[in-house]
Amino acid sequence: MSILLLLIPLSVMLLAVAIGAFAWAVRGGQFEELDTPALDILVDDDGPAPRPAEGAPDAG
Repeated sequence: MSILLLLIPLSVMLLAVAIGAFAWAVRGGQFEELDTPALDILVDDDGPAPRPAEGAPDAG
């Protein structure tokens, strides 16, 4: 029963830290635009790598 004297304040402090981290993320703009970053990986901005000309020295 005496362990509750430790666990209840500890859980309240952990809850306060979690709420603080969530508020910090919201103020920092982490949840402003949720769809575009997930779709950016699907966009191919670069074209295919150019093929070296026949007989040209290898750059690598």
